[in-house]
Amino acid sequence: MLLSSVIIKKITLAIVTAFIVSFCITPIVKSFAKQVGAVDIPDNKRHIHKSPTPRMGGLAIFLGFIVAVLLLAKVTSQIRGILLGSVLIVVVGAIDDVLNLNAWLKFGVQILAAVIAVLSGVLINVVSNPLLITSEQALTIGVLSVPVTVIWIVAVTNSVNLIDGLDGLACGVSTIACISMLVVSMLVSEANGNIAVVLAALCGACLGFLPYNLNPAKIFMGDTGALLLGYVLATVSVIGMFKFYAIITFILPVLALAVPLMDTIFAFTRRMLRGQSPFHADRGHFHHKLLDIGLSQKQAVAVLYAVSAILGLASVLLTTSGLLRTVVALIAFVIAVSIWLFIFRNNKNIHLHHEHNLTEEENNEEA
Repeated sequence: MLLSSVIIKKITLAIVTAFIVSFCITPIVKSFAKQVGAVDIPDNKRHIHKSPTPRMGGLAIFLGFIVAVLLLAKVTSQIRGILLGSVLIVVVGAIDDVLNLNAWLKFGVQILAAVIAVLSGVLINVVSNPLLITSEQALTIGVLSVPVTVIWIVAVTNSVNLIDGLDGLACGVSTIACISMLVVSMLVSEANGNIAVVLAALCGACLGFLPYNLNPAKIFMGDTGALLLGYVLATVSVIGMFKFYAIITFILPVLALAVPLMDTIFAFTRRMLRGQSPFHADRGHFHHKLLDIGLSQKQAVAVLYAVSAILGLASVLLTTSGLLRTVVALIAFVIAVSIWLFIFRNNKNIHLHHEHNLTEEENNEEA
């Protein structure tokens, strides 16, 4: 379903406006972060960057996002609740980037921000019935709607924060998820026009910040940005997709956010099986595993970008038909083959490099 020319114009303006604001304000945020001591010091463990790097770059993303939304989107009660929750998330994230707050305190604030959204009408009232246990296509969850929604929002918020471990990773994956959800929202229903504008604003803000965040990063977005991106993507997905009854609409946001969600599920499970707090930092995330097999930061990020893109295209594929579905499937196939070739070639180079080193060591020993 195509949107009206007015909505398409708003979407375009939202991307451009948010991009310009975010891109132009990032250097100012970088200087501010240095002044207040929001600087990430490398520890040669989980933090693999070489020199102290300012964080709190999420402030630039937030400013670009909120300016575009206030100028171009219709601020309904639901959008107002999302914006209020975003302000709370950003304030706590900024404080954390300076003072390193307790993980449970941040978790409590995330729950509060989720409740603010819920009280504003952001609710998962109906879920699809993908298992087809009954003849009903959708199930009304009644009193469970509040806890289910809060769990979803907090889970996604945390998931984006947890994958923020390499230059440009969380911001890029969030941008891809945002684009996927934007396209889906434009295809699913004309009523999603306002949601599409909000997603376009977030997408533009991320794209404006990304040039500063790619390896080697000049600034990190910190918890300010990671928590913001997770929160907005989670809440917007509720009012943009979960409200429709079709089976596929339940799967769409899960596919779009699959990389951070799966990483979070594995991380929490891994830590609890070890008897640790689920918030205990470790070096077992997807990006760490890619680094361990010999990929560089840029290569690991590229692989996760590609995986996110495939899953995002899959979510778009489920909402299309005819020639468009064929084109989307072909794009996904090309990306999948590219990933395979990339990893195969890289592993081959690593193996040859390892053999070369062994040969040199043997020659040195003989000498």
